[in-house]
Amino acid sequence: MSDVIDRPMLDQEKTAASRLRIIDCDIHPSIHAHSDLNEFLPKRWQQHLKEYGSHLRTPYIGTTPYPRSSPLIARRDAWPPTGGVPGSDLDFMRKQHLDPFDVEFGILQVLDLFIFSQQNLEFGAAIQRAINDWQLAFWAHRDPRLKASILVGQDGSDLGLAEIERCAKSGEYIQINVSPRANEPLGRRRYWPIYERAQELDLPLGIHVGGYGGHAPTGGGWPSYYCEEHQSNAHTVASNLTSLVLEGVPERFPKLKIVFIEGGFGWIPATMWRMDQHFERFRSEVPHLKRRPSEYVKQHFWFTTQPIDEPDEARHLRQLIEWVGIDRLLFSSDYPHWDYDDARYAFKTPLTDAERRKIFNSNARAVYKF
Repeated sequence: MSDVIDRPMLDQEKTAASRLRIIDCDIHPSIHAHSDLNEFLPKRWQQHLKEYGSHLRTPYIGTTPYPRSSPLIARRDAWPPTGGVPGSDLDFMRKQHLDPFDVEFGILQVLDLFIFSQQNLEFGAAIQRAINDWQLAFWAHRDPRLKASILVGQDGSDLGLAEIERCAKSGEYIQINVSPRANEPLGRRRYWPIYERAQELDLPLGIHVGGYGGHAPTGGGWPSYYCEEHQSNAHTVASNLTSLVLEGVPERFPKLKIVFIEGGFGWIPATMWRMDQHFERFRSEVPHLKRRPSEYVKQHFWFTTQPIDEPDEARHLRQLIEWVGIDRLLFSSDYPHWDYDDARYAFKTPLTDAERRKIFNSNARAVYKF
């Protein structure tokens, strides 16, 4: 054996060893075919899906209300060479995203089959149960880096609670997911049993944008364009943050961790400032709040970074990050969607090594207890 040291190879090994590993809090797997769910879906609901399809709480049946800027909301290069839709091929996901970015853990966020928006709540619960099992069998068990979430329909809370109990027994899920576009604002007491159980199980509550709650996605009605509808995601999560705080959820469930996913974070400072201002003037209306709303936000809520805000000047992004708080931010890529954030370029403002470690890894490690 030669005693000559291969310096370039040694340098590469040092670089790999010192490179920051990423925890990606928003990865979207997709079903390759409905038949993938058959082993998890009772025959009755297989037939229902085939004969009747989805019946959503919107004026639209079985389709999204606005065409996406690219098919299936996906990057053009995310279609697997083996066929199937973006996000449906684990090997291709490894090659395109997990391996090159050295993803230590990736949290699965499933959007297929309008899982949170079925008008038939029993059918919705069957789909949620099937997809929860599918996440483990097709993804988490095949690649231990990938972590599943318990998907529940919050508007059928009894069915949702039963699914939480079933999944929690396995110990393989790391959060409970609900939709921000529900029948009512998420702070309402009808949803509290889910929050209570999440706190008891010490599982974060994930709130990923999307879903169809039967209402227009904006406070002004139905948008004309997809870019309007997409913009409304930020409005939706801002209204639900307000609802959760002012209705007293973090006061009632002080150990509950709540994560807003894919809503960005540019809207947070103004929302906190306005809530604090109104609280000072109307605190007698909400005596159940013992602290300023912004204090609840900075202790009980976290926010994934994608889609990251891109002001013209880097210093403004820096100010925004400081206003929200470095410790509140969790990196997310949104792979394989068209507005995917590349971990190498997402933050167009200087970050210290310590700040990068927090955003890209340690904040999520603390929230999800990896």
